[in-house]
Formats: sequence, C-alpha cells, structure tokens
Amino acid sequence: MEPKPIVGIITNETVGFNGRQQSHSAGKRYVDAVMNFADIVPILIPACIRKSDLGTLLDRLDGVVLTGGRANIEPHHYGGEAFPDDEVIDPDRDKTVLDIIPECVQRHMPIFGICRGIQEINVAYGGTIFYRVHQQSDKQDHRMPQNDDASLEEIFKPRHQIMFTENSLFKEFLGQDSFWVNSLHGQGIDQLGAGLSAEAFSPDGLIEAISINDHKSFAIAIQWHAEFHPERDENRLNNLLFQKFGDACRQFHLAKS
Repeated sequence: MEPKPIVGIITNETVGFNGRQQSHSAGKRYVDAVMNFADIVPILIPACIRKSDLGTLLDRLDGVVLTGGRANIEPHHYGGEAFPDDEVIDPDRDKTVLDIIPECVQRHMPIFGICRGIQEINVAYGGTIFYRVHQQSDKQDHRMPQNDDASLEEIFKPRHQIMFTENSLFKEFLGQDSFWVNSLHGQGIDQLGAGLSAEAFSPDGLIEAISINDHKSFAIAIQWHAEFHPERDENRLNNLLFQKFGDACRQFHLAKS
C-alpha cells in the first residue's frame, strides 16, 4: 500500500492551568477533517519552531494547514496601528507562519488557510488587515453570536452567502456562482496582497477566499471555518476543499518520491 501523505497543521500557543502552563494546540475539528475528508496523515507544527529548522520539517511534509486562532496577527507585520494592551496575541505563531508561507510557496507545496490562515497569507504577500470588520461603515458584523450561551450549531451555522469571482476555482469545484458559509471572524482582509487573487466576496464586499497566483498546487485560503461538519450537504463546498487539498498532497508526495 502506498504511504499516505503527511500534512503539518499549525498550532496556537495557549495558556492553561491558571497561567501556569503554556501549550501548543490545534482544534480537534481541523485534525479530524484532515484525516477523514482529505484522507491524509496530520501532525502538529509547534508555533515556535526555529526558522533554521523549517527546511528540515517541510522536507518531510506534503502540505500545510494554517488554522484559525483566537489571537490576531500583530499589526506591526503589516504597518497597522498597534493593538490595545488587552488584545490577545501569539507572536511565536506570527513569526513561524510568516516564515512557513514563503517556504511552502518556494516548494509549490499544497497550503490551505482557514480563518486566521487567510489573513496570514495576505500579510505574507504584503496585504493589510481590518482591525475590526464590524467597525467599518460599509461592512457587516462577521463575528460569531456574542451571547455566552450560544450553541455550537448556532455559532457555526451558515450565516451569509459568498459570491464567486468570474474565474474562481470555486465555480469549477461546485458548478455554481455562490454558496452559504459560516462566519466567526472579527478581522478580515483590507488590501489584498500582490500575487494573490480574490476567489469570493461576501455581500458587503469583504474578501472571503483567495488563491496564490502561479502556484503549481493547491494554494487556497478561506475566511470561514471549513472544518465544521464537512459531511453535511449544507457544507459540501468545505468537503470538496478538503478533498482537493488531499488530492494535491498525494500528487505532491508522489512527485517527491
């Protein structure tokens, strides 16, 4: 039997035990989606890996997933205004991911960005980020429900349509012009980075999906959370994205061997 590709899932630095322990973690839904819908083997990438060790790591991988996270990219990476003092940050992840992205691109390695992942790819390509999308006069509130008793179903249910651009890959995947997606993010793309293409927009004009130009493999990032129940028909685009990512990782693995 041909060995399955191995894909790295970026982690976030989290704090537990009342601040006494720091951990590197990724949501179980990301891991499950990679295993069950992309049909590839996941491993977790520490958020603090040394830049000098990235080549050694990526030589052993066949793809990378950039997950969502509670912390946002610090604005000094894109020339934005400094965060307020109480903003949650994850500087190790910022640095690690902004180092990983160009390494993946150089290798034409499959890369799939989800939520924070789309923002990281945009920043890596010189783009900028809205600090708070809902504070923009021409934008809607894209955050999850703000009530503490909201259920997971309420948080992750499809919230708004996205419209695919004229030559969008998503049109090719689905055979239609639009789809409904969930929405759980406070930040979003302001200026699109050079070398990227917009694949979909929300009704208020916010970029919801991008691709990396001239990349020879799967290089897509989305603003919504594709890892929530991809098996449901209402989420079939998410299922397709994981399948396409998995196919690209298999092709990459075969080309290496």
